[in-house]
Amino acid sequence: MPIQYNYDHNIGPADGSRSSIILQPVVPISLNDDWNMISRTIVPIVSQKNIAGASGEQSGLGDTVQSLFFGPKAVTSAGVTWGVGPVFLVPTATDKLLGTEKWGAGPTGVALVQDGPLTYGALANHIWSFAGENSRNDVNSTFIQPFVAYITPSKTTFSVNIESTYDWTGKGQWSVPVHLGVSQLLKVGNQPLQVGLAARYWAESPDNGPKGWGLRSTFTLLFP
Repeated sequence: MPIQYNYDHNIGPADGSRSSIILQPVVPISLNDDWNMISRTIVPIVSQKNIAGASGEQSGLGDTVQSLFFGPKAVTSAGVTWGVGPVFLVPTATDKLLGTEKWGAGPTGVALVQDGPLTYGALANHIWSFAGENSRNDVNSTFIQPFVAYITPSKTTFSVNIESTYDWTGKGQWSVPVHLGVSQLLKVGNQPLQVGLAARYWAESPDNGPKGWGLRSTFTLLFP
């Protein structure tokens, strides 16, 4: 159960700011002796100010993204763990400036290798909108997230990931935040958990997107 806090500023012409808490439950479901289905849900809770010029403050839920990955329980002969399936965009935003007001769907996939203390791989999806508010822009976006992590004997993890999104509508623009993070695995009683902190740098963003540095902190509950 990962919980993220993200902070960005210098957004848009009025130098707006955004804080978000993102709930990301990841649940493995055994289908049979050979196959799993992994459910990954992303639910953002957002507070923002002047992100679209002098647009005031908005707080509430953003849109929900639901992914389902179907994959074999056994790793491949090359040591790859993989899964593919559908991804859905659900317009749960409580304010028009917090979401797309569109329903969407598309394919998603993930592949990773665990080589001793090193884990590396990538997650990707593409979402097209198919219904929703006609006055809003269609959704046609590609998300690519390469990642690499190294865990030490003391269970400290150093990681790098890039969460690139390409918007195929309008001008066609990239959003590319790079995260450099460190986290620590702990145990409180019988409950394992992980806490972490990451610096976020916007290597590329749309004209109305964040600029410069941001912050991410993470708190993850692990249920064996």
